[in-house]
Amino acid sequence: MKVSVIIPVYKVERFIVRCAVSLLEQTLSDVEYIFVDDATPDDSIRLLQEVIAHYPNRKHQVTLLRHSVNRGLPAARNTGLAVAKGEYVFHCDSDDFLELDMLEQLYTAADQGNADIVWCDWWLSFEKNERYMKQPGYSTPMEALKGMLSGVMKFNVWNKLVRRVLYVENKIEFPSGYGMGEDMTMIRLFARARKVVYLPKAFYHYVQLNAGAFSKTYSKQHLVDVQHNASVILGDLKELFGKQLEKEMAFFLLDVKFPFLITDDVAKYQLWQSLYPEANPYIMQNKRLSLRSRCLQWLAWKHQYWAVKLYYICVYRMVYGVIYR
Repeated sequence: MKVSVIIPVYKVERFIVRCAVSLLEQTLSDVEYIFVDDATPDDSIRLLQEVIAHYPNRKHQVTLLRHSVNRGLPAARNTGLAVAKGEYVFHCDSDDFLELDMLEQLYTAADQGNADIVWCDWWLSFEKNERYMKQPGYSTPMEALKGMLSGVMKFNVWNKLVRRVLYVENKIEFPSGYGMGEDMTMIRLFARARKVVYLPKAFYHYVQLNAGAFSKTYSKQHLVDVQHNASVILGDLKELFGKQLEKEMAFFLLDVKFPFLITDDVAKYQLWQSLYPEANPYIMQNKRLSLRSRCLQWLAWKHQYWAVKLYYICVYRMVYGVIYR
């Protein structure tokens, strides 16, 4: 198989049909689909099986694995990775959907460029409309790695096609038990890639029905997860590169805690203040990041919370509450 697609399934009965159809109708034929039932308590699996039955030509390419208890997203990805046989691996979240030529386009770019990793743009999809999310292009893995650490290139798993041997040879897995920030794992893969390719087109639809979901559902466990995952990434990078990326690693810590500023909750601003204070002096040095984002962090650093809250109300709520919804 050219591509192994790993799809964790948990409480997605509202979305699974659209997701599965967009996968099974892909124009690339040599694909294996690995659905991982993470002990979902709803009708997701029944609906999935009904969809699969409508594609008898794909049936032999579909594997359905089951967890006896809910183990979380990272563990489900690992379960899929353990049985994947494709030359490349693609991760799809089961509440999202793909353009029908996504896998073919990504694989062609990888094959022609002999790339270990290919990434592309994506659509941020709301109830009524979508926003095109442009990604930066880089010609080398190191430049891409610096882009991710600086916060200008997202380390999402679902817009990237990764050569499977990168996982296997480097024993890279997702952080089982630490779901928040688990996609930081992409950074570890880029750090070991020999060649990368950027495809400047959006194929993936990332469904976001509640733009404020993070600040509303945040828990202490989320903080534990994020700190654990960030620590793993920094330890890995230090082992690989020593102090070569010292400045970029400070930018990374700023990016990790940045979501705590996208809210009107002052308690979150104070949490931002307490997290990784050693990174704050680097705020204005991150020239890759927009001046607006740097200024927002600088204001938080200087305890100007009124300005941070004003930004959230006037800008963020306007963009994701009025323009995109």
